[in-house]
Amino acid sequence: MSAPAQVKVNSASSQTDTSKFVMKKSPWGAVLRSAVVPGFGQFYNESYWKIPVVWGFMGYFIYTWNITNNSYVQYRDLFSQSITKDNPNGNSSYLRAREFYKDQRDLFAVYLGLTYFLNLVDAYVDAQLFDFNVNENQFGQTVQLSMKIKF
Repeated sequence: MSAPAQVKVNSASSQTDTSKFVMKKSPWGAVLRSAVVPGFGQFYNESYWKIPVVWGFMGYFIYTWNITNNSYVQYRDLFSQSITKDNPNGNSSYLRAREFYKDQRDLFAVYLGLTYFLNLVDAYVDAQLFDFNVNENQFGQTVQLSMKIKF
């Protein structure tokens, strides 16, 4: 990774002396990309391994939402059909199953929304930290800690 671009500015005079850091990746550009296509912000940030993770979670939550929604619709229709003049309250087991699948469907919709939101947050943070550099020997010296215990 090359050194970040620097611009020197001196507040005391018109000459340039202090450094200003310029980022290589735009955090809001990464968020916008991930908002349009989840995982595209991770691609922009060159975090390629995160793309299948995002797609996997979102795919699982969409699949499970679809399954629970189909079950909800099935039990909703069965419960509606079980309401007659003789039984105005309908079949209570159909009602319980309908409410269970409705709650599960709504819960997986929340999980999907949170996954989408976390995808955006990850794209933003990853773009912010793209230029972050950790060198082991940054200042040309090492710090050591030692401890002796005598019994």
